[in-house]
Amino acid sequence: MTFEDHDPSARRTNDAWADALARAVQLALATLRPAPAQAEAWDAKAGALEWTCWETAEHLADDLFFYGMQIATPGLPAGTYVPLEMHRQRPEGPVNILQAAREPGPSGLLTVLEACGAMQVSLTRTTPPSTLAHHAMGASDPAGFAAMGIVETLLHTYDIAAGLGMEFTAPDDLCAMVLDRLFPHVERGEEPWQTLLWATGRGELAGRERLEKWRWYGEVREAE
Repeated sequence: MTFEDHDPSARRTNDAWADALARAVQLALATLRPAPAQAEAWDAKAGALEWTCWETAEHLADDLFFYGMQIATPGLPAGTYVPLEMHRQRPEGPVNILQAAREPGPSGLLTVLEACGAMQVSLTRTTPPSTLAHHAMGASDPAGFAAMGIVETLLHTYDIAAGLGMEFTAPDDLCAMVLDRLFPHVERGEEPWQTLLWATGRGELAGRERLEKWRWYGEVREAE
């Protein structure tokens, strides 16, 4: 599937985005479940991140949980988040709401990820499409938050897999969807996965300088 084949109208279809998010989460789980079963193995750095593989998986689960909570509470005052307490477990680690218990090991960690993903998928399906909620990179609708969840899932699966000595390649159609929805400023290329990696500071792309800073845009845009 090419960028040109992607239908922009899908960005406002909750079910389409919920299906895409569910697929991304299941792909992450299928990729990471064969990884080492010892929690200590997940203390390796996740790719080029300063976080460990364990922390990155926690952060991913936390993102999906947070995005679901945010879109589920559109009555919040403008410009605010759900008032949940967030903290770091170590100075260099991510700021999270959730932490997974260590005793069950990586299988328990992935169960937390699965549960948080399922929650956001369900809320994407059931929240009115016109709902808007605050995000630092632009107030967004359920489709936009689902797109954010997909980006987080694909990229952090890539990061974790690299840290665990595994390979991960995201499907081009999912990459094309989120590039269309969240990265309108990024020039389209022929390889959506490589373009998404480049657009998020993770890879090289012929003819373009590597990005040191990057962002997405969550604001709702009309389909062209």
